[in-house]
Amino acid sequence: MRVLFISDVYFPRVNGVSSSIRTFREDLANCAVETQLVAPLYLGTDAAAADGSGDGADEPGVLRVPAARVPGDPEDRRMRWRALRRTLEELPGGEFDLVHIQTPFVAHYAGVRFARRANIACVATYHTFFEEYLHHYVPLLPYGVSRFLARTFTRSQCEAVHALIAPSEPMRAVLNAYGVDTPIHVVPTGLAADRFRAGNGAAFRAQAGIAAQRPLVTYIGRVAHEKNIGFLLQVFREVLSSVPQALLVIAGEGPARESLREQVAALGLERQVHFAGYLARDSALLDCYAAADVFVFASRTETQGLVLLEAMAQGAPVVSTAELGTRSILVPASGALVVPEERDAFAAAVVRVLGDARLRERMAARGRAYARSWSSAAMAQRLADIYHDIARTRRAVRAAC
Repeated sequence: MRVLFISDVYFPRVNGVSSSIRTFREDLANCAVETQLVAPLYLGTDAAAADGSGDGADEPGVLRVPAARVPGDPEDRRMRWRALRRTLEELPGGEFDLVHIQTPFVAHYAGVRFARRANIACVATYHTFFEEYLHHYVPLLPYGVSRFLARTFTRSQCEAVHALIAPSEPMRAVLNAYGVDTPIHVVPTGLAADRFRAGNGAAFRAQAGIAAQRPLVTYIGRVAHEKNIGFLLQVFREVLSSVPQALLVIAGEGPARESLREQVAALGLERQVHFAGYLARDSALLDCYAAADVFVFASRTETQGLVLLEAMAQGAPVVSTAELGTRSILVPASGALVVPEERDAFAAAVVRVLGDARLRERMAARGRAYARSWSSAAMAQRLADIYHDIARTRRAVRAAC
């Protein structure tokens, strides 16, 4: 079977969608599913420099499309429509059994168009909780208006494909509540085997100039408004009243970076917060996870929350809220402390973990064991089976016509 992936984002841009695409592509190859990815070409971004892969144009099985800058977001790129159309028109539609759309922007419309031209099945993964995304990035719109527009937009896109992939059960429930009638299959991304390779926490601390014994509270992920990092800064200020030597590490880049730096300055935390920027995924990123005494997370918009599993795989004790997709991960016996989005309660949990070495050891052991139950190979096989069922149904419909 041959499947065309199309996405508005991919490495060297580091985020959950990029990680999901690469993980599935690698594991699908072992399920007799060959994939071709169409994604933006990144030129002159911090992501490309830090990832160490240049613009990422030489990865096998990936077609890069010339792309323009996105206003207000220096790291992302928008594929140029004409260049994208040319790229897809040069692909022989008869060689593909199915199109898998990964993002709801230019890629969605181009993917639907290609599938219709080739008369093949088309599925889409709903990675982005667009309702909350639009609220953060178009703040001048009243919340009720942005919510209505996001739901209408989502229903329209979902109706254009033959099936949907939801990364978590709560995300399927959201789509059902929107009134989406398209069949929805729940398939989490899972963790690839390389995510379990032990990071070197001491190396990260040495490289960043952080004392070996200094307590580290760590956030890793996209530095974006919807990730609720501002709340984590408020929590951390409370933590400092009990653990004054603690340091908050924020690893990643994104459009909220400057506003967060301003918040750090306003809170007087310049010496207690370290912005690590982009970290190479196969080395420094694992080291950063391993260095953490506690990993904190408070996003309200995750459709899955893969970063939590990555932290657990490295033995980082997790303190997090459980909203939307993260509820599927943060279950009893996962090795995490789940707290409400309340500053005092969250801070108290962080202080508790920092002050109890045995608790950290127990959480780390449980987290590692739990993370191993999320095998990316098993998830890929589930997705491959769905592909075959959808393609078979589509062929039957074509034959009947």
